[in-house]
Amino acid sequence: MDKLVIDIETKNTFADVGGAANIEKLQISFVGVFSYKKNEYLSFFENELDKLGPVLQSAGLIVGFSSNRFDIPVLNAYYPFNVKAIESLDILDDIEEKLGHRVSLDQLAHTNLKTGKTAHGLEAIKFYNEGRFEELKSYCLNDVKITKDLYELGMKQGWLLVPTNHGKEIVKVDFNWQHRLPSTGMQTLF
Repeated sequence: MDKLVIDIETKNTFADVGGAANIEKLQISFVGVFSYKKNEYLSFFENELDKLGPVLQSAGLIVGFSSNRFDIPVLNAYYPFNVKAIESLDILDDIEEKLGHRVSLDQLAHTNLKTGKTAHGLEAIKFYNEGRFEELKSYCLNDVKITKDLYELGMKQGWLLVPTNHGKEIVKVDFNWQHRLPSTGMQTLF
């Protein structure tokens, strides 16, 4: 079984599809993936999503940031198998469960990795609409790398620093992600 870090970009917004209740109507423009089994980043534009299906089906764990609320439900609308049934580790869900509030990927990256996002989701839609596909790919794969680096840091040290109170305070949040590894055929990094 593979372990994947994923991030998706869409061609449209919730406003375009009548709100978050219609998440399955969002259309994917690009999916970025890091495969631990292959030890490489994978890229899938909208016309290559058929190649992503077998990659997802090989996964024993999907790691993401806000992936349970966004990436996985959007992906699920594209495949005849249940993407939601694949074990997932959503870094943002774990933070919200422990602190009672959400934090942005950019804030978390700056606090822990001293780096940040290169753009934001609405810019990704603009990249797509303007045919700036290499910028779209680069942006999404950077988010995959940030998510992967945060996940690996959390795995290694058992915690992440999380900004709270609108960034005025930083708290150490413990995680027990070791028990969330795919059970068969996976080699762990730590």
